[in-house]
Amino acid sequence: MSQFQFVMRSGPTPGMVFPLEGDQLLIGRDATNGIAINDAEISRKHSRLTFQGGKYVIEDLGSTNGTFINGQRLAGPVVLKPGDVVSLGEQIVLMYDAINTDTGATIASPRAARMAPPPIQQPVVQPVQQTPTPAYASAPVKKTNLLPFFIGGGVLFFICLCISFFWWVDATFRWCVFFPFLSGC
Repeated sequence: MSQFQFVMRSGPTPGMVFPLEGDQLLIGRDATNGIAINDAEISRKHSRLTFQGGKYVIEDLGSTNGTFINGQRLAGPVVLKPGDVVSLGEQIVLMYDAINTDTGATIASPRAARMAPPPIQQPVVQPVQQTPTPAYASAPVKKTNLLPFFIGGGVLFFICLCISFFWWVDATFRWCVFFPFLSGC
């Protein structure tokens, strides 16, 4: 049986092991998350892990400081592979790892994170084939509301039209034609 875990490489508690169990885990600063990391650089609900087809998929939940896999900022869901380096912001670094467990072994505390010394043997990180990120995926699109510009332009046009009309009436001496109720007409 294979079990997955995160090992904190840098952050508030280096060496801490986070066993990954369940179909969906939230990572963030909030204590109700499956993986709670109390650090100001992490959003309350920073990332989500979803177990699909025997693998974990990670996605950023719109965090301020971002989620990175092997140095690349997430623009969408990514399938994790053993040896991947997951960074939350700039300071929190987690190593994703698959461990083989004995099916007859007893797990003392499956849900609680436990302290463990960092493993002596470093996992081999496979080179990642990078695909170019489209420009639209790297920056959020900001939509501009054009309604105030149209209203302002319409008001300005109306004022200019009124001024032009009154200038024309005055220049052609047609006050009495358009305004017969005025005195002196």
